[in-house]
Amino acid sequence: MAAQQSYYVPEQSKWPIIASIGLFLTLLGLGKVLIANSAGADPSFGWWMFGIGFVIMVYMLFGWFGNVAQESMAGLYSAQMDRSFRWGMSWFIFSEIMFFAAFFGALFYARFLAVPWLAGEGDGASNVLLWPEFQSAWPLLTNPDPSLYPGPKEVISPWQIPLLNTMLLLASSVTITIAHHAIKVDNRPKVIKWLAATIALGAIFMGFQIYEYIHAYRDLDLTLASGIYGTTFFMLTGFHGAHVTLGAIILFVILMRYRRGHFSGKEHFGFEAAAWYWHFVDVVWVCLFVFVYIM
Repeated sequence: MAAQQSYYVPEQSKWPIIASIGLFLTLLGLGKVLIANSAGADPSFGWWMFGIGFVIMVYMLFGWFGNVAQESMAGLYSAQMDRSFRWGMSWFIFSEIMFFAAFFGALFYARFLAVPWLAGEGDGASNVLLWPEFQSAWPLLTNPDPSLYPGPKEVISPWQIPLLNTMLLLASSVTITIAHHAIKVDNRPKVIKWLAATIALGAIFMGFQIYEYIHAYRDLDLTLASGIYGTTFFMLTGFHGAHVTLGAIILFVILMRYRRGHFSGKEHFGFEAAAWYWHFVDVVWVCLFVFVYIM
C-alpha cells in the first residue's frame, strides 16, 4: 500500500476577492469606454475605472504569486501538489489554445464562407440584392461597401518583417530549451545567459511588431476599420503580441527568481511552466504566419 502523502492546504487568503474586484473594475471600465466611444461621449471615467482595476490586478498578481513562491521555498509543497500545478498549467494552456482557435475559426469562416457568399457563391443570391458588383478575393482589398469600410491599399508582405519575426521566435524556442536543459544540471551561468537571450529575442520581436503596426496604419491604410481582413489581422496578431509581452514578463520574473536561488535541478516547475507557455506562443505564431500572412 502506497504511503500517505501530505497535501498542503493554504490558510484563508485575501487574494481571490482582490482579484475579483480588480477584474470587475477592469472589465467594467473597458465596457464603459466602448459604450462612450460608440455614443460619442467622454470615455475618461471608463479609462479611470479601467486603470484602477488594472493596478489592483497587478498588485494581486505580485502578492499572490509571491505567496506561492514563499510557500514553495519553505518546502510546504509535496509531489502531489506539484502534479496539481502541472495539471493547472496544462488546462490553462488548453484554454489559450481554444481562445486562439475561436479567432482562427472566425478567419476561416470569413475567408472561405462569408466572403464567397457575398460574391454570389452557394445557393443564395445575396450579392444580387446587396452588392452585385462585389467580387470575392483574399486578402480583401475592396470591401462590399467601400464608402463605409474602405479597404487597405495593400497588405503586409510575409517575406520581410513577418519572416524575420518567425525566425526570431523559432530561435527563442531553441534558447529556452537550452536553458531548460541547463537548469536540470544546475549550470547557473548557462541558464542565465540563455534565458536572458530568450527574453531579448521576445523584446526584439515586439519591436518589429510595433514597427509593422505603425507601417500598416500610416502607409497601407490597414487598420481595424478596413474591413474583415483588417479586423482578423489585428485581432490575431494583436492578441498574440499581448501573449508574447506577457510571456517575456514571466520569463523575466523567472530569471530574477533564479538569480536569487529559487530553483534547483530537481525543483523548477515555475521555470518549466514559463517554458511551456513560451513554446505555445511560438506555435501560435507559426500558425499566424501561415494562415494570416501567407495564405
